[in-house]
Amino acid sequence: MVVLLILANALAFAYELSLSEDGIAALVERRAIVPEHWAGFSWDAVVAEPRAAAELVLTLVSSMFLHGGWLHVIGNLWMLWIFGDNVEDRMGHRRFLAFYVLCGLAAGVAHVLANPGSELPTIGASGAIAGVMGAYFVLFPRAKVITLIPILFYPLFVELPAIVYLGIWFLSQVLSGQMALANPDEPGGIAFLAHVGGFLAGALGCWLFKRRERD
Repeated sequence: MVVLLILANALAFAYELSLSEDGIAALVERRAIVPEHWAGFSWDAVVAEPRAAAELVLTLVSSMFLHGGWLHVIGNLWMLWIFGDNVEDRMGHRRFLAFYVLCGLAAGVAHVLANPGSELPTIGASGAIAGVMGAYFVLFPRAKVITLIPILFYPLFVELPAIVYLGIWFLSQVLSGQMALANPDEPGGIAFLAHVGGFLAGALGCWLFKRRERD
């Protein structure tokens, strides 16, 4: 399932590359998460305009398969490749897919709640992948993660326990998210609190999807 998700994201990105700049802008406007669009969302709106409500909810899923450039898509899919296979092995294929999508939904909701007035469209698989990382943090805390630490111009590779590497990553997202909330007028580009929401959803919810250990 990890391979299929990587392929789906790669194909979606290839489709983006086939579009003109105006076409990409229209696609992002239609399929990205825009928190401001959720301001009037309510059950009354669902009843009055069910199609519009369905399109709005669909953006929580469609946004997971769009990316803003080569570095964005390569970075996300690399992290999915590193952490996803072991988590999938513990859950099984279908449970992993459901888990991945639900983590992405949780990340999208967290982003909307944290930035209710934002007009900026948000795209990317990082929220769902953060959920996979959260599950890895819980299920494989002692696994070794090879980490690059640049010392001036010398790349130093060290092995860190997953609980240390992912714990530091999670705290960096929390701190960056708090800084972004404290300075909402400063330009950004990374939905840090979506990462936080996805990671927490993955760490707390992975037990519901984990297969029972065989005797």
